[in-house]
Amino acid sequence: MSSLTNGSLEKSSIPQPTLHITGHNKKNHAIVQRSTKNEPHGYDNFWSTNLYITKGLPVDLNNDADLETSDEVLQSGKLGIALPQGTVLRFADFAPGSAGFMHRTSSIDFGIVMEGNVIMKLDDGSETPMTRGDVAVQRATQHQWDNASQTEWARVVFILQDIQPLTVNGEQLGEDLSHAGSRVQDLVNGAH
Repeated sequence: MSSLTNGSLEKSSIPQPTLHITGHNKKNHAIVQRSTKNEPHGYDNFWSTNLYITKGLPVDLNNDADLETSDEVLQSGKLGIALPQGTVLRFADFAPGSAGFMHRTSSIDFGIVMEGNVIMKLDDGSETPMTRGDVAVQRATQHQWDNASQTEWARVVFILQDIQPLTVNGEQLGEDLSHAGSRVQDLVNGAH
């Protein structure tokens, strides 16, 4: 199965998720306040679907301030990979046989494999196979995501949270997207 059609990336065969956000009614009972399907954005060899973001900690839920902030940032088209002083919830669907690029974000990333099999590569040369239900906690390390299957799509849900500046062995480590090249510049620059 090829992931490219006429030079553009095929849509993922994994159904788009529905995001259900809860809130409260006038009696302070829990309700599903909204259910949405956000549009995925295609990049080189994967699809990314931004679902929800927050800014600041603790998060302000009063008068739906969090929903306004999330809607504003998502609709602006200016969300990069991580969000300073915030969190990002997104799905990434990796095309069959795709290889990612080595990168580091200034964030702690919780990656949970939802579908398929991926390989987490680190810059020390290690390769860790991951399958449905496996979780990686990326602590601002250089890493790459590859789809281990030549025939099936893989989906990973990512929750990224901003971090304080990181110093390791006397060296400050910041975001490094130098291996991304021009393949995902829209994502890196926050344009969709």
